[in-house]
Amino acid sequence: MIEIVAVGSLGLATSRLALGCMGMSEFYVGSTQAASKATIHEAVAQGITMFDTADMYGPFQNEHLVGDCLRPYREKVVIATKFGYVRLPDGTRLGLSGHPDYVKSACEASLRRLKTDYIDLYYLHRVDRAIAIEDTVAAMARLVEEGKVRFIGLSEVSAGTLRRAHAVFPVSAVQSEYSLLSRDPEFDLFDVLRELNIGFVAYAPLGRGLLTGRFRKIEDIPTQDYRRTTPRFSGDNLKHNVSLGDLLEKIGREIGATRAQVALAWVREKIGNAVVLVGTTSAQRLRENVFSFSVHLDSAFLDALDQMFHREATHGDRYSDMSRVNG
Repeated sequence: MIEIVAVGSLGLATSRLALGCMGMSEFYVGSTQAASKATIHEAVAQGITMFDTADMYGPFQNEHLVGDCLRPYREKVVIATKFGYVRLPDGTRLGLSGHPDYVKSACEASLRRLKTDYIDLYYLHRVDRAIAIEDTVAAMARLVEEGKVRFIGLSEVSAGTLRRAHAVFPVSAVQSEYSLLSRDPEFDLFDVLRELNIGFVAYAPLGRGLLTGRFRKIEDIPTQDYRRTTPRFSGDNLKHNVSLGDLLEKIGREIGATRAQVALAWVREKIGNAVVLVGTTSAQRLRENVFSFSVHLDSAFLDALDQMFHREATHGDRYSDMSRVNG
């Protein structure tokens, strides 16, 4: 059974396991519309209530997909979407925008695509350093006042910027990458989240597949899959990181769980009531992820994993351009 938890202090509540829908429309290769829709409906059946998307995924197509699939369940689910990356319909990237005027227009466009009157959780996807975070958040606050957004969030934000944002209007959630391979939030962000009573949503908890054993060499990654362009999946970095992921095999055998379930259980145990965001496009994999909530890691296993996957263990940056992370 997936528990329901409070996210932040303002009343947002959702399942501890959430479904990230990005890969259903772009970046990852191999999903079909039929499989994606089946996965979303299976998620609802399994008790998942949060669904994560963004206007730039597709671009725009992912919000259409999520909105169409969730219309029958709208009052029972939490729709989280993001703005900030500006793209044209052909996919051309025009950079970041946190300008107050853009905040309003982006939200209204997302509402139309999602076919809803309100967005439950609206994130700034990345901080636009050309605009004061106070101005961006003030514009997001106006959306709450207008009833278009229920709660606001920030994605990949530094502790200092988070404090400035929260002083303008309460931030309900921060979304950042967090897994055995990506532990940076532990060392600066978590203390501030606890202090300000802000929820945390951990994305890529399986290291974009590196922890599952699915990718062992570059040829295992489809040609058009964006992971081929990321440092962690390149050359010697990939070989090293695959060997790290193999360390989960022994623990999994000892407790009767898959590698993915061990990795998800570790994230769940490490971050209390935070939400774990999985990005599968397969209903079967989704059920495997749900079962991770039946997996318990005692202190000995947690300590062993902490030592195996220490902060410097992973080789390679998360993105080829890290300049837009933690603004």
